[in-house]
Amino acid sequence: MDYTKNTTFGALKASGYKPKTIKEELRQNLITKISKGETVFNGVYGYEDTVIPELERAILSKHNINLLGLRGQAKTRLARLMVDLLDEYVPMVQGSEINDDPFSPISRYAVELLKEKGDDTPIDWLHRSERFAEKLATPDVTVADLIGDVDPIKAANLRLSYADDRVIHFGMIPRANRSIFVINELPDLQARIQVALFNILQEGDVQIRGFKLRLPLDVQFVFTANPEDYTNRGSIVTPLKDRIGSQILTHYPETVEIAKTITAQEANLEAAQKEQIYVPELARELIEQISFEARNSEYVDEKSGVSARMSITAFQNLLSTAELRMLKNRAGATAVRLSDFMGIMPAITGKVELVYEGEQEGAATVALQLIESAVKSLFLSLFPKIEKFEKENQRYPYDDIVRWFSESEGIELSDELHDVDYERVLDQVTPIRTLIQQYQPQTKPEDSYFLTEFILWGLTLHNKLSKYRVGSGLQFQDKFQEYLRNNL
Repeated sequence: MDYTKNTTFGALKASGYKPKTIKEELRQNLITKISKGETVFNGVYGYEDTVIPELERAILSKHNINLLGLRGQAKTRLARLMVDLLDEYVPMVQGSEINDDPFSPISRYAVELLKEKGDDTPIDWLHRSERFAEKLATPDVTVADLIGDVDPIKAANLRLSYADDRVIHFGMIPRANRSIFVINELPDLQARIQVALFNILQEGDVQIRGFKLRLPLDVQFVFTANPEDYTNRGSIVTPLKDRIGSQILTHYPETVEIAKTITAQEANLEAAQKEQIYVPELARELIEQISFEARNSEYVDEKSGVSARMSITAFQNLLSTAELRMLKNRAGATAVRLSDFMGIMPAITGKVELVYEGEQEGAATVALQLIESAVKSLFLSLFPKIEKFEKENQRYPYDDIVRWFSESEGIELSDELHDVDYERVLDQVTPIRTLIQQYQPQTKPEDSYFLTEFILWGLTLHNKLSKYRVGSGLQFQDKFQEYLRNNL
């Protein structure tokens, strides 16, 4: 039934509308979605068996929630998606600052208006999209920001005494009455400000500049926090933690496939990039593998974490690197190359927190090491293991490639090579085609050149060939030629 046609309190009562608290709304709508087999939190991947069931249990329990996890783990996204579990519209007393429910008014304005007009009290309908408020906890947040304060301008305009509670200007939390209110990075909130939340969470009392108001606010609180904050900047005071019903631990994607899905959803590419730039599947896997390598790197601070945003921005940089080369060559289309990964280094250096050893190595060096570690890891999943000690008179899968380089001067791949020239250079290394046909026979023709360069990188990382930067390109050579080059 469409109740929104009712514009007065009397008509609303006659329609049979039954008010609910926000926690009841969330609970009932969650039950409805689950019973219909609908996806509750769309666009969140990797949490289906971990975080989402815990979040659903918290909603069913009508708890306030703390989402605890490292940066880039979709904590705020989850909180925002809870809006979809609210009723589409709820009635409010027209003109109310704090979204008063006409059935249970709590502000002086709404109480007096209902007393004066009764069933003729005008009502408005509040859409669920307007029932979400969010505040980033920073050290400069005050009680006045969150709870409220006395407004001297209002007192002067209305000619009211400071003893009159109508001089109060309500803060963000009272104005979020009947809404979802999110405080991000809760430990950053000063302890004395956290104390101001105690009664709101438990008893509903609000005290503003000596005014003790009984405001039983109807708010669904969602807090987010980073475990790093507990040691580096602040903490959640114990009485406040005690008043938060459920603390839910988030985590990073557990597989490369899940990470690829997240990046594809969040990358927000230009239509021209999608149409003109081909991205091999192996390149997508490599982007994600870099994040996995970073999370396990001895040079990266594991307490800080490696946000999923690193993969997203790295993917954007990767396509932009290929696009820039395409534009300079005045070509209409191109494909991503492994050498294009040199262009993602700014996305890596800007997203990882280095430990002391990493700082000593340098951000750019660590970024390159992460790229190479990712190549090395994926290489071993696609091709035979390279033995450290090879027996004489025994044939190995990479012998022909190594021999080709020992009998030639190697190859050089400039960053700006036109696609035709790039393919011509790689076509020279004919033994690689045989290796691909033998171990990756399902390779698409359009992926073959990326895989060819990938093999060259893999062989250099396993000390079968040498790779070094020459001007604006990469040169691949036999290891013995590298020795001669460095010693003659």
